[in-house]
Amino acid sequence: MAERHLPGITMQQLGEAQAAAIRESDRASASGTPVHYLRSMYVPGDERCSCLFEAESADDVRHVNDAAGVPYTRVVEALDLRPPSA
Repeated sequence: MAERHLPGITMQQLGEAQAAAIRESDRASASGTPVHYLRSMYVPGDERCSCLFEAESADDVRHVNDAAGVPYTRVVEALDLRPPSA
């Protein structure tokens, strides 16, 4: 998960950042380093965004975000806990 503090970001800029992260994830995957962008959650009142990726390592996620030019405060391992299907 990439955690971001994005003061003053517009929704357009947020969309462009998301598109860049997706594009670089696809590039990394195509070149043999599987990284898949899953989704993001933005909290406007805190100017914070959490972006979930599926990858073999946090370093792979860092590399994708660096290549995309999308700033982050930290990249950490996280588990996506979904409720069981009914």
